[in-house]
Amino acid sequence: MLATVLTGCSNSGANTNLKTNTNQTSGEQTGGNQPSGDNGNAEQSGAEGKWELGSDPLEFRMYGHYSWYDVPGWDSTVAGRWIKENKQVNILSVSAGGNHEQKLSTMIASNDLPDVIWMDRGAEVERLRDMGMLVPFDDYLDKYPNLKTWMGKDLNMLRSKDGKLYQFPNWYTGRPNGNAGYVINKKIYEELGSPTLETTDDLYSYLVAVKQKYGNSVVPFEPHLAKDLQGLGVLYTAFGENVLYSYLSASLRAVPKDGSLTSVFHDATFREAQKYISKLYRERLISQDAFTQTLDQIEEKVMQGRVAVFAGASPFIAMNGHQELTKKDPDAGYFMIWPIHKQGLDKDKIYPGTYTSLGWNVSVITTAAKDPEKIFAFLDWYTGPEGQSLLFFGPEGENWKGFDAEGYPNFTAEYDADEVAKLQMDQDPIMWNGNTGFIDPAKMKYESTLPKEKQNWAARYQSEITWKTQANATEFVNLDPDPDSDLGIIKQRVDDIFTQAYAQSVMAKSDEEVDSILDKFGKDAESAGYSQLLEFRTKAWKQNKALLGN
Repeated sequence: MLATVLTGCSNSGANTNLKTNTNQTSGEQTGGNQPSGDNGNAEQSGAEGKWELGSDPLEFRMYGHYSWYDVPGWDSTVAGRWIKENKQVNILSVSAGGNHEQKLSTMIASNDLPDVIWMDRGAEVERLRDMGMLVPFDDYLDKYPNLKTWMGKDLNMLRSKDGKLYQFPNWYTGRPNGNAGYVINKKIYEELGSPTLETTDDLYSYLVAVKQKYGNSVVPFEPHLAKDLQGLGVLYTAFGENVLYSYLSASLRAVPKDGSLTSVFHDATFREAQKYISKLYRERLISQDAFTQTLDQIEEKVMQGRVAVFAGASPFIAMNGHQELTKKDPDAGYFMIWPIHKQGLDKDKIYPGTYTSLGWNVSVITTAAKDPEKIFAFLDWYTGPEGQSLLFFGPEGENWKGFDAEGYPNFTAEYDADEVAKLQMDQDPIMWNGNTGFIDPAKMKYESTLPKEKQNWAARYQSEITWKTQANATEFVNLDPDPDSDLGIIKQRVDDIFTQAYAQSVMAKSDEEVDSILDKFGKDAESAGYSQLLEFRTKAWKQNKALLGN
């Protein structure tokens, strides 16, 4: 997911489902509006006792609670060096060592917590809060108003059971965003006569044609990380209007029906999709190692142009592949298409991806921090216009200078698109507090001035396709029980059962076997307590809907 934050969440950029914007006072905004002209920077005068970022040094330790991620060296990026030199902020990295769960447990047991933890929302955060290890932000929100201003009332969705706010969101938004969808290899497509690619029947015929012409040298359909449901989950949405990718996720594993969350195992749309996917798999139209391959292996195939159709929650590694392929052959590269749909369905009601107003993950400040208010002030500046512009366009003065009347960067005549693209890629690992509502319009302000062939690849397809075809799934957040509770144990069992059922049904040898597999595992899930989990999640879902006014 990290590799897709830039192109997934903000770009929203990307990951995974997935994004805020306003400028009303006192947090009354609802998201999606424009910022005020003052930019909400931390240096502004205002609330009594406010600390000014850069007035004196600030150093803190930060830890990323993921096995695949370590906080980069602060001096390793342009933004980090600039902030260190100009704002006197230095961030020290705490490594997970490839085993994040053990690392966090060890830090808790030894009472040696970092000052900031970057992590998923939910149960793990609540566990730390229950142990009294997190600092609430409520006293800081008015002093440092960027987060409150840009996120608005949806910020309340992040509050804990005690009513306080402990989580600083990443890629929160009040506007559609996300990158899920289908990427097509341009060279292969044109060599096959540029056929219509709109329906699931069209897609099947196309994949067969790819296999017939290119044999084993090209993968007809590359589903990214199938073990995480990636491109196969995207295909699921082709079989139903308003069907969401999120229904299959570990945080939901259910389908809304008649006001309740119901079993995914018995969902007719899911079964139809699995039969289609299974057919593709047994005809070798899908990567046969889809459930075991690594990201590096996938990226290598995409970069070399050895995939015909690439789908995923954020398939934007194809942007790098596009750039490399077109260097060698201007007629090569990749493009995106409108989401595939089953014949007879409304193509404008197909949503291959989702987003939530809460965004992706969060930063929490622990009680180990000596200066929690100063850390919050930095995070709030980081999520504001100046911090976001630094991350995406570099230090002020070269690519941009000052802000326009709407609060977005004024881009200079010296704007270097290649440099900006490299900056964004290099600084992707330190985008911890992405503000989608600010950065998306800021990016498009520049891109909209260019002809399509010169626009940034990701920005072009976001504006033309992906942002228009992602669904808001905010109502389905925060549905997980405490992992140490009886329901938490049931959830883990159901997750394990679903994972087995999913892989086995994809590899089934017939439609009848797909049904048999889902029947069996559906019964196993019921025996494990699935009904209790669905009841719990239905109640939490209805509470969310009430909070959101739905």
